[in-house]
Amino acid sequence: MIGEAARPLLEVDGVTLQYKTREHLVTATYRVSFDVHPADRFVLLGPSGCGKSTLLKAVGGYLAPVEGSIRLKGAAVSRPGADRMMVFQEFDQLLPWKTVRQNVLFALEASGRLRGREAEERAMAYIEKVNLTRFADSLPHTLSGGMKQRVAIARGMAMEPDILLMDEPFAALDALTRRKMQDELLQLWEGTRFTVLFVTHSIPEAVRVGNRILLLSPHPGQVKAELNSDGTDGVDPATGLRLSDRIHHMLFSGETPDEEAVAHA
Repeated sequence: MIGEAARPLLEVDGVTLQYKTREHLVTATYRVSFDVHPADRFVLLGPSGCGKSTLLKAVGGYLAPVEGSIRLKGAAVSRPGADRMMVFQEFDQLLPWKTVRQNVLFALEASGRLRGREAEERAMAYIEKVNLTRFADSLPHTLSGGMKQRVAIARGMAMEPDILLMDEPFAALDALTRRKMQDELLQLWEGTRFTVLFVTHSIPEAVRVGNRILLLSPHPGQVKAELNSDGTDGVDPATGLRLSDRIHHMLFSGETPDEEAVAHA
């Protein structure tokens, strides 16, 4: 029997996902498996159309697998829940008529997690963590894109979910703001050690943000490799390649490492 300490927080086992369009039944992923452990910064990386975002929606409980299973803390995922909070790339995910404080409070109170003074204190604590205390009473339209994303992250983290699901949250930002947000996310993680499942199609972002990176093939998404990252994109003495170069070769040249290399990457 797997002990609680050793058991993964999230178990995705042989998951095939499909969805319908007007004309077709689309297979987004095919028999994808991976585990996410507590405090992991786990990245799903692959080209557009490989099923990354669809996988994230399935983990969120918005799409049921046609094959395989998704388990969180040992329990099957069958519907959305406050134990999984999502952050998207769109800036309009905030309620425009509510202030920063009210947006974070709304999630806590609407879900029934906290109310009154406790909710207020929790909201302000996470607003402070993302360095927006001075803007707590500002409306979203007065904030920059990066600040709006920080509010969305604070709102998700204030719920103290088991796992934070981030779907290309910085993709719509300019390059400098994007790098700043990556650094701020890592600083936030250092302080709280939350678990995050992060979707991106950017190799540099995956290497920077993740400690584990799952590479998915083009449509339909299948696992090509799972690699470690220390965030530095250092040169591997065994191959003479930077991690980003290895990933590029695996994704776009059809190469895959042998099983031993994947296991010890």
